Amino acid sequence: MGGGPRVVVIGAGIVGCALADELTARGWTDVTVLEQGELFATGGSSSHAPGLVFQTTGCKTLTDLARYTVGKYRELTLDGAWCFRPVGGLEVATTPERWADLKRRHGWATSWGVPSHLRTPEECAALHPLLDPDAILGGFHIPGDGLAKPLRAAEAQARRAMARGARFLARQKVTAIQRSAGKVTGVVTETDSFRANVVISCAGMWGPLIGRMVDLVVPLVPMAHQYARTGPVAAIAGANDERTEASLPILRHQDADLYFREHVDRIGIGAYGHRPMPLAPDEIGDPRAMAGMPSERPFTPPDFEESWRAAVDLLPALGETKVEEGINGLFSFTPDGNPLLGEHPDLAGFWVAEAVWITHSAGAARAMAEWLVDGQPGVDLHGCELSRFEPAQLSPEYVHARSCRSFVEVYDIVHPSQPAEVLRPLRTGPFHERQQRLGAVFSEAAGWERPLWYEANADLPEVARVPPRTGWAARYWSPTAGAEALVARQRVAMFDMTPLKRLSVTGPGALDFLQTMTSNQIAKKPGTVTYTLMLDEAGGIRSDLTVARLGEQQFQVGANGNLDLARLRRWLPPDGSVRIDDITPGTCCVGLWGPLARAVLRPLTREDVSAEAMRYFQARQFSVAGVPVTALRLSYVGELGWELYTTADLGRALWDALWDAGQEHGIIAAGRAAFTSMRLEKGYRSWGTDMTGEHDPYEAGVGFAVRMDKGYFVGRDALAGRSPDTVRRRLVPLVSDDPGAVVMGSEPVFVAGTPAGYVTSAAFGHTVGQCIAYAWLPAEAAVPGRPVDVEYFGDRLPYRVAEEPLFDPRMTRLRA
Repeated sequence: MGGGPRVVVIGAGIVGCALADELTARGWTDVTVLEQGELFATGGSSSHAPGLVFQTTGCKTLTDLARYTVGKYRELTLDGAWCFRPVGGLEVATTPERWADLKRRHGWATSWGVPSHLRTPEECAALHPLLDPDAILGGFHIPGDGLAKPLRAAEAQARRAMARGARFLARQKVTAIQRSAGKVTGVVTETDSFRANVVISCAGMWGPLIGRMVDLVVPLVPMAHQYARTGPVAAIAGANDERTEASLPILRHQDADLYFREHVDRIGIGAYGHRPMPLAPDEIGDPRAMAGMPSERPFTPPDFEESWRAAVDLLPALGETKVEEGINGLFSFTPDGNPLLGEHPDLAGFWVAEAVWITHSAGAARAMAEWLVDGQPGVDLHGCELSRFEPAQLSPEYVHARSCRSFVEVYDIVHPSQPAEVLRPLRTGPFHERQQRLGAVFSEAAGWERPLWYEANADLPEVARVPPRTGWAARYWSPTAGAEALVARQRVAMFDMTPLKRLSVTGPGALDFLQTMTSNQIAKKPGTVTYTLMLDEAGGIRSDLTVARLGEQQFQVGANGNLDLARLRRWLPPDGSVRIDDITPGTCCVGLWGPLARAVLRPLTREDVSAEAMRYFQARQFSVAGVPVTALRLSYVGELGWELYTTADLGRALWDALWDAGQEHGIIAAGRAAFTSMRLEKGYRSWGTDMTGEHDPYEAGVGFAVRMDKGYFVGRDALAGRSPDTVRRRLVPLVSDDPGAVVMGSEPVFVAGTPAGYVTSAAFGHTVGQCIAYAWLPAEAAVPGRPVDVEYFGDRLPYRVAEEPLFDPRMTRLRA
């Protein structure tokens, strides 16, 4: 028998093959890969994918996965034939908006360590002579991009896995997943059964069907995507042969939703500009019962007409030929466009690796193998984890509508603050009607409507003090948001905190459980609130939490999202001594913050809310104007105030009572944009943006939330010997006195002219009067006063490292 647990992988496409290779390389050699079709042209997306690998996105994780894929496949061969050809990638712009976006993409590449260049039209034409330089404004060139041969790469990895002991079995259609006592135990096919401790679904388009067998929603939609091949193109005749296939860079013309690659003397053209063509997984079919590939649907020429005209405009040489063949090829889209990786929240040992494109295949497989073997992946996967979606986001209607939107936006220029417009509003809190009356401009988070700012505040005199913005920084923003931040600092404001995840953790084992799961000291008397971290075994920050101890066995946990709930539930003790409930949908929260917050609250309650009676980071349960509340005296905007929680049925009464009492004090409602500005002034981290599982607490500047002397907690052993003095990188604030230097996040930071880090969160600090950009830098560069440059749409903006917090360093506001 092989080493490690018994593993069954469902699906021998490129992801399943890559995963078998990565697992067996780490010593898990008892691996069986089951394929319903033939090996290795299985009938899934890997069988027809054109193999273009463009590494750069605005997501560091996806870029990291793509970089590993390129590095691995470049070294792979199959019987002497290449598995990856690094011909380079070239993205061209035909509009000023796209040219600006390519500069932004060049910044991303620099941030994530992918060598790239901005090219003139003439340089682009020299790289790709079929281009008409007069049709473009410039290009973004990534020399390391190229072409993967999916079937070759799959088989090459499978052979390596088989050499280590893995089995690959064809024509084994899975019909059931066996389980017992909350754990997976085996897989049943039409002809056999296989015992297993770990089952990993890499079924791609068929993934939702496998998910149903274990009562798991796998939120993906198979979508048809047009791919055509021209006849011979005279301009490239003789440049390639059947062995080399291609020599020109792979090309993207995103303004027309097109991409191009060579097939010897022909050009392949992929198009996203057509209508979405979704297909239900049940309708795909069985590859054993079909003459062709199930993932290849008949080409629909009318849908390609506009794409063909745009292709000829960009590459005039195509006008001498025509489309000779094409397919509508199926592959998987998810509601947010990212892969689905991780373990079933309620069935131990059942994992998925779905909706993974060729570009990310080897990287995703490595991360999954690390996760399985070592207990955590080597890269931050929170944006790809299976459990990231809220239950409200898993309905068939939501998955379908948002996945179609993902298809439409594949090549769109999407602003980082741009909310989805389909299937909204979905989740609304009890204050929604009041917010609409105040002219709330809504964004969306986890399905919740969340005000960015309120048009009712547009006439505030503070608006005149807000510096104007231009370009991207002015989109999905209003000077009203700046005025709201100023008023909250001067008087008092109400913030809707309802979308924040709230968990109730109760039971005789609750304290010990939270002590084990988090890094700070939770064993305090009831009525206290603790800021703490959830770490993984390597000491990486998996989340940050606020834990309010409301009773001996009762805790309210403020979490970051559904991933926290899934992680905590997975670690629950089996004796039933701890219960976790998601109380978010049935509750709501007002953040009442500002110097006059106490003046608003005091007349509405009999509770003594003085500074002496209710100190910072304390919790109380009392009534406000007859509404029972859980009041936490804390603030993520750095002001005196409370988070006031109540049940959803009483939410509007709470809002109205605070609003009416606040009128004499000049109260306003303030939105998320003001919140973000104030948060950054105070230096408060946002998990998932500023810090992730790739960072430890000392690097991220939250080492104060670690108590090494409290006893065991997850991640404690990994932190032994680490301290703020041992770190090699730091998260630090950068500031600029130029009010026009607002950036958006993910931009590269240069130290002495060399790329050294990247921006996480950014905003204008209206109280401090400076642009703020938090960034990761090498420890030796993270020195207050050090000048740096932030590259923003191709320009270098001067910033400098600052000391934090920028606002109220003595905490006098919070403790007032």
